[in-house]
Amino acid sequence: MLYTERYNEWLLFDDETKQELLKITDEKELEDRFYKDLQFGTGGLRGIMGAGPNRMNKYTVGKATLGLAKYLAAEFDGEKRVVIAFDSRNLSAEFAKSAAQVFAAKGITVYLFGQIMPTPVLSFAVQYLNCTAGVVITASHNPKEYNGYKVYDRNGCQLVPEYADKVIAYVNEITDLRAVPHLDYEVACASGLIKCVGDEVLDAFLAAVKQQELYTETNGLKVVYTPLHGTGNIPVRRILGQYAVSVVPEQELPDGNFSTVRSPNPEEKDALTLGIAQAERENADLVLGTDPDCDRVGIAVRHNGAYVLMTGNQVGALLADFVLRFKKDTLTEKSTLVKTIVTNDLGANIAKSYGLQVVETLTGFKYIGDRINRYAQSGTNEFVMGYEESYGYLVGTHARDKDAVVASMLICEAAAFHKKNGKTLVDALHDLYAQFGFYLDALDSFTLKGKDGAERIRSIMSAFRTAGETAFDGVERVIDYSLGVDDLPKENVLKFIFENGSWLSVRPSGTEPKLKIYYSVCGENEETANATLQSLRRFIHDTIGE
Repeated sequence: MLYTERYNEWLLFDDETKQELLKITDEKELEDRFYKDLQFGTGGLRGIMGAGPNRMNKYTVGKATLGLAKYLAAEFDGEKRVVIAFDSRNLSAEFAKSAAQVFAAKGITVYLFGQIMPTPVLSFAVQYLNCTAGVVITASHNPKEYNGYKVYDRNGCQLVPEYADKVIAYVNEITDLRAVPHLDYEVACASGLIKCVGDEVLDAFLAAVKQQELYTETNGLKVVYTPLHGTGNIPVRRILGQYAVSVVPEQELPDGNFSTVRSPNPEEKDALTLGIAQAERENADLVLGTDPDCDRVGIAVRHNGAYVLMTGNQVGALLADFVLRFKKDTLTEKSTLVKTIVTNDLGANIAKSYGLQVVETLTGFKYIGDRINRYAQSGTNEFVMGYEESYGYLVGTHARDKDAVVASMLICEAAAFHKKNGKTLVDALHDLYAQFGFYLDALDSFTLKGKDGAERIRSIMSAFRTAGETAFDGVERVIDYSLGVDDLPKENVLKFIFENGSWLSVRPSGTEPKLKIYYSVCGENEETANATLQSLRRFIHDTIGE
């Protein structure tokens, strides 16, 4: 069907949808909304909010929910129960309520959080409430125009391809979006098919996080915290109750427009601008910022009178060193650290020095969560910690997803520990460099929107794949994960390993119209590593363009 035909169909859906579509005069905008369906991937849906099949709206949410409901009915016996959470984004609460009504219409009991809640709390709640699945309405750290729908298995882990493919098949069978059933909300509540989740779950989650506490002395550590208008405000402040914490007032309350930041992403250096300014006024030791669904955390550290932003790789390595330093007497030959293939090797080498096994997964924390599930079943490994370069960390198994609440707690503990020894986290990082070598990392993202952008991404990946070892000077080998590597699922990722141990990886984003280039350069010192990094980045920018 031509996109214009689909557009005409949607004009008949409802008056609000019709009026939104009639205001659009840009033909490329219409094409992007209607040339395809918003893809239900391994993590669920994520897209720009608006009318049309390639957008997040009540119809695409209903379609995804009905497909998931049919999957649960086919795969699981007995009563099915689903817990739903949502973040502070525009329409998140409405999408959550709509999804609950669809599940209720199919006879599935729903536990619906009554207020915004972090994604790791949803992951924890699936097992705590003995549910068959979980859903969280969030687009994580994406810009304000986006929203999403993430699906969790009965262990609280995002769906991996083995299970997601089955759900996708059911979702794709649904063609009449207006026929998706919704049970009246009041009727569903009165009949017990929709139940409100109270404070008990968050209390239990925080108690589980507290079990990961390793160092209790605060040593006068002063912290500035910003939830970036998201869900972390209450949980993070509660878990950091023993510290002197001040919250950035302009970013404390929920705001789906994220009006004080360009993007609510702690990976972006300007996301912590207000937090750093407040820290300077208060002479704080540390700045913490969590993203809207509180599964990622970024930090800035006061060092020699200035605030130094630290990367996900650096914080992951510091956490690995801190956690293993305190757990070393309880480690066994089964103890394992799990990292993604685009996370640098510093934390892995630290873990190996403590005798840990190191396991690599594909990009996406769902694969780390899946390892925890597997280890729980097999008993072959004991999960100690998992992390990825994109500011996501997990210590403990209370969740099956990255958790900025436990990470915030342990980052503060590590900072307090090193402060007692007269060091900052920057000093501690340089101690690790002295022992394991200097690591320098970077990420370049090229935004390529619409149908033309998707085709260009495919073309660039094909060109790199064809060039192979000749794509860059000094390449020792190329790993093409689309062919299948070890026991990992196939995925469209290329990794170029250089003769000196540095590497570069190329992959299309799974959640945004972007091509991502990951760089990890190791060298004897910062100067040589930086020269190598800049050379690689210039080549990439010349090849792909701005």
